[in-house]
Amino acid sequence: MIDVPVNLGSRSYVVTIGADVLSKTGRLIAEVGRPSGVMVVSDRKVARLYAQSVLSSLADEQMHAELFVVPCGERYKTLATVRRIYEALVKAKMDRTSAVVALGGGVVGDMVGFAAATYMRGVDFYQVPTTLLAQVDAAVGGKTGVDLAQGKNLVGAFYQPRRVIIDTLTLKTLPMRELRAGLAEVVKHGIICDKVFFEFVRENARHLLARREDALREAIRRSVEIKRDVVQQDERESGLRAVLNYGHTVGHAIEAATGYVKYKHGEAVAVGMVAEALIAERGGVTEESVLEPVRDAVCRLGLPSTLDPTISAEDLLQAMELDKKVRAGEIRMALPVRIGKCSVFTIERSNVLSALREFCAIGG
Repeated sequence: MIDVPVNLGSRSYVVTIGADVLSKTGRLIAEVGRPSGVMVVSDRKVARLYAQSVLSSLADEQMHAELFVVPCGERYKTLATVRRIYEALVKAKMDRTSAVVALGGGVVGDMVGFAAATYMRGVDFYQVPTTLLAQVDAAVGGKTGVDLAQGKNLVGAFYQPRRVIIDTLTLKTLPMRELRAGLAEVVKHGIICDKVFFEFVRENARHLLARREDALREAIRRSVEIKRDVVQQDERESGLRAVLNYGHTVGHAIEAATGYVKYKHGEAVAVGMVAEALIAERGGVTEESVLEPVRDAVCRLGLPSTLDPTISAEDLLQAMELDKKVRAGEIRMALPVRIGKCSVFTIERSNVLSALREFCAIGG
């Protein structure tokens, strides 16, 4: 097992990475504390595969645990689903000394984290991510939330888990499309912070897609370290942490414009990274060409690099203007200055629209 510490003072925790650590969930939680009760929340698909292993490990530690299953998919990442989680916690008589375990992908992790942050004004929660996307991104850093019809993650809170438990064996059952979606966030970390890691991902794309254990373990470890380093410097996204949003301003707009059903989150981010690389070059913020290396990496990973022709630049801009990263009408975007370095820029609306029109023409 590999332990990556996240140092945030009283909110510090450890990210544990390894094969078959799911069966050790109870022991790993017990090392942090012994809750009076545990509610494991998962979606239907993940619960069928892994809930019993987690529940058994909690029972081995003499922890009372119950399972609550939510529907699968981004469209259920809503306040209505969170309300159902609250009601399940009340019914199970979970109190402020209880804990909640998020077992699943990023949707489950975001919702459960938000429920934990707000149930009885805050109870402990543990992230047990089972998708690559959640393991390298959503489960680390304490962002929680739900979507509204108008946009993604518009309601949420910063709330750190007590521990993150990453079992690399869960990736063996992950559909290929989901694996690729997770690799979008992996290569993003290289683009924004580490050129050597970016080249590792490009050169090992076929090994990552083949689920070679050593390649995936290294991709997860380094991604977690990069995100950890950023979060430790800017926990609540008042400055530096915004670089983690590279690809997400356009990516979230793509998801919103297509009703959260056409693209996986990582697929939308992949397209968003290529679009934002173009915006960076046309906006004159780059020190070197970034568009072609980004596009090449995305394509090697089998991810989309162009946009559905039914989506217009105007559709994207309208969705972007509802995003949390837009302030006073100005579009603030994390853009690559070069591979391995990213900064936040305020881009004029007209320049963004012009670049998006060029990008949409490529897709069409």
